Amino acid sequence: MVVLGWFTLAQMPVQAQSRATAAITLDGRRLFEVNEAGQFSAENRAADANLILREAVRSSEPVKVEILQTNQLPVILVNSRHLLTVTRQDTPPGRSTQEQAKIWVQRITEAVRQGQEERRLSYFWRAILLAVLFVLGAIALHLALGWVWRYWLRRLLPQEANHPDTGAQPKGIELFLQLTLVLVRAFLWIGTAIYITDLFPLTREWSQRAVSILWMSLTSPVISIGESSYSVINIIILIGLFVGVLAIAGAVTNLVRSRVLRITNISRGVQESIAVAINYSLIFIGTVVLLQIWGLDITSLAIVASVLGVAIGFGLQGVAKELVSGFVVTFERAIEVGDFVEIGKYMGTVERLNARSTHIRTLDDIVVIVPNSRLLDTEVVNWSHRGSTSRLVLPVRVAYGASISVVRSALLEAARESSDVLKKPAPLVWFQGYGEDFLNFQLLVWISKPRKQFQIKSDLYFKIDEILRQHNINIPYPQRSLHLRSGSLPLELSPQLENSLSHLSEGLIAWLKTQLQTHNSNGFTNQSSQSTKTSTDKNTSD
Repeated sequence: MVVLGWFTLAQMPVQAQSRATAAITLDGRRLFEVNEAGQFSAENRAADANLILREAVRSSEPVKVEILQTNQLPVILVNSRHLLTVTRQDTPPGRSTQEQAKIWVQRITEAVRQGQEERRLSYFWRAILLAVLFVLGAIALHLALGWVWRYWLRRLLPQEANHPDTGAQPKGIELFLQLTLVLVRAFLWIGTAIYITDLFPLTREWSQRAVSILWMSLTSPVISIGESSYSVINIIILIGLFVGVLAIAGAVTNLVRSRVLRITNISRGVQESIAVAINYSLIFIGTVVLLQIWGLDITSLAIVASVLGVAIGFGLQGVAKELVSGFVVTFERAIEVGDFVEIGKYMGTVERLNARSTHIRTLDDIVVIVPNSRLLDTEVVNWSHRGSTSRLVLPVRVAYGASISVVRSALLEAARESSDVLKKPAPLVWFQGYGEDFLNFQLLVWISKPRKQFQIKSDLYFKIDEILRQHNINIPYPQRSLHLRSGSLPLELSPQLENSLSHLSEGLIAWLKTQLQTHNSNGFTNQSSQSTKTSTDKNTSD
């Protein structure tokens, strides 16, 4: 019913446009419509009447609008000039031509009076003031809307959907808020522009012409398929209805996923496969029904399908490859939503399986979009395939001199103390052999959370280091010994370097001798002075 209603609304502009009527307007205001009369078309009658009204409203003198009866038909005169004759075609059922003429005269008189009032200087300045005030109010409302959307509206949204670490809202909600804010602000400024242009006769007439031209261009047929013609409005409504089909299919799919599939005991991957199949089936059925209601012959779409096939063969090979790969990955179930996988240099959890790509959230909380064809062309390590239990191997090296049995007991103790290590299968310790300066061991443990494997490894190594230190077991480090075959290093120096070193050594020896002589002379002088002072003191005492 909704689709049929939209279809009826889409056809209304074409039907209205096909009527042989024309509008009588003044300063952009539509007063009434006239029909064709005899040999005069509606457009010619309206053009002559509009010209007379424009000339009358520009005069500062009062305009006289009256009715004159001629040939049993009322004739409307403006300043004694023939405006138009009211015919039977201009009157609706149940109304006489005389009554219709009185109604039109009243509208014309009011429109002319208002037009003359709007051309006065006092009205012009009053309209300018109103326009300025309205623009200032629109600016204030524009800023207020941003504040409401940014602070007040966000608080009304559920906080459970926010990111647990950063508190950021999902991108879908953020995009919806920004889009609605842009639309509301756009409607605000469009309304402001319409109000300001409606204040002045000239701008009102320009805007009315622009809207009329735009409406005619939107409602004029641009595409013909078979015996049906479609305008831009028809195409826009068709696109809107197709978007509605997509939204309804997505809503039904989410409802089935959350209310039906979730209570079953099937795995999450199978649930996603069923949901994808339901979604595409609803889209296909909805599209076919929509096209048939719209009046398109489905059999004629074979040509479109053939053209699409050629386009896929030449320009859309990559997209077609990704779509086919997506169907294979979805129904083969080698990779499912929630699996912890490693694809090349990326390692993370599969969040979504789309028709063209797969979303993987890495350990750095970054979403990587991987094309589906890559999942089939390259090796994929799936840590969660048919079960999440996986084994970790931790290499451990100890120095020579440590007891092998003590090392084995220490490693098993570290594994048993970790809550993330499974009890069954039990942890194992393998002695790999002797190295150059170490004993090589491997600790093998089983875990059920592959996503936490790096954290589990780190915790185990912390515990291993603590326990080995308690047992005085050392971790080896590389040691190197340097053995010289002779008493001197076999170094070869250039003659220039030898001469420089020789001059440097001679200069150093000369400087040392000078310093030694200076030190000896100073010592001798100090000793003589001390002897002389001792003799003098002795004589004085005598």
